[in-house]
Amino acid sequence: MLTIVALVAYTGYDETMKICSYADLQIRYAFVMVRMKLMGWKLKKQLIKDTTDFEKFLKEYKNGQ
Repeated sequence: MLTIVALVAYTGYDETMKICSYADLQIRYAFVMVRMKLMGWKLKKQLIKDTTDFEKFLKEYKNGQ
């Protein structure tokens, strides 16, 4: 709280709100990046599984012909 009061006293209300908005955006961006990383890992895991299933299907298909 003391930090915010010092910022308002030093830079003014508008600049303090801009800094708070910037900090909020950076925090939200960090959460989005973490979620994207988790989605990437999940997608990679699913693609590896699907690739092995597809290769198995191709072997069965070629043996059937």
